[in-house]
Amino acid sequence: MTERLSSLSCEPAAERRGLAAAVGATREFNFERHHFDLIAGLLYQLAGIALAAHKVEMVYARLARRLRELRLPDFDTYCALLQSDAGAGEIGFLVNALTTNLTSFYRESHHFDFLADTVLPEVRARNAGVPKPRLRLWSAGCSSGPEAYTMAMVLVGTMAADLRRWDARILATDIDTHMVETARRGVYPLSAAAGIPPAIRQRFTHDARLGGEPAVAMGDELKRLITVKPLNLLEHWPMSGPFDAIFCRNVLIYFDRRGRTQVIENFARMLRPGGYLFLGHSESLYGVSNLFRQAGPTIYRRE
Repeated sequence: MTERLSSLSCEPAAERRGLAAAVGATREFNFERHHFDLIAGLLYQLAGIALAAHKVEMVYARLARRLRELRLPDFDTYCALLQSDAGAGEIGFLVNALTTNLTSFYRESHHFDFLADTVLPEVRARNAGVPKPRLRLWSAGCSSGPEAYTMAMVLVGTMAADLRRWDARILATDIDTHMVETARRGVYPLSAAAGIPPAIRQRFTHDARLGGEPAVAMGDELKRLITVKPLNLLEHWPMSGPFDAIFCRNVLIYFDRRGRTQVIENFARMLRPGGYLFLGHSESLYGVSNLFRQAGPTIYRRE
């Protein structure tokens, strides 16, 4: 936590002034700089996520709801709870509340085209003649699950009936336990399924209800391929690998340089030689790792 608080003190002067003005604004709950610093330090320590000063309004809005739920009078009381033995269970709620979970089906579609046209054919060719070939894919930072289910749609659609003889699995992990449960259920609002091509949606999903509203549920053919687990990427990874491809998109942007390097090195260790790592559109391995070579836009091949 000390390192994170020190880094906050190095913010540009304009950003510090913006933070001071934001935390001094009139609100339902008094929210001061020391509250933000403590919460930012905890989030960094627990999840490796670096909260920039411009996130102060987001932090206040999300945690103010939590104060109301707990019927706490102010942020002094909430911060004291976080630091107490009795507040151990609250830490999970803090991480969940401050983790951004923006996702959609077939997001950055060129990645899924590459999975279908390059990754899976290479895996099949490498396993030619193997009686029970093995395939492992990982959606790291899966959020509510659309990425993992899209991977499953591509896998089933590309390998068709031949998939039955494969030991094929997709691991989906996220630090947010609420998102993990949503991914396990695999039921989404109609608006969330808009990115699924109609023919694919008709094949792999069925109508459902969510909160009394029409929804889309992922089919059992997809669910059988996917294992969803909670995981903090900066803590111990219980799986052994190796993976043929790892999707970790729009996750590394929340880590500092040390955290990014640690995660990328672990990905390299988990990927088989020739395996692929997919990053988000604003992410790069430039200056972070020399263990990969670029194979496409934000697609990297393990050397």
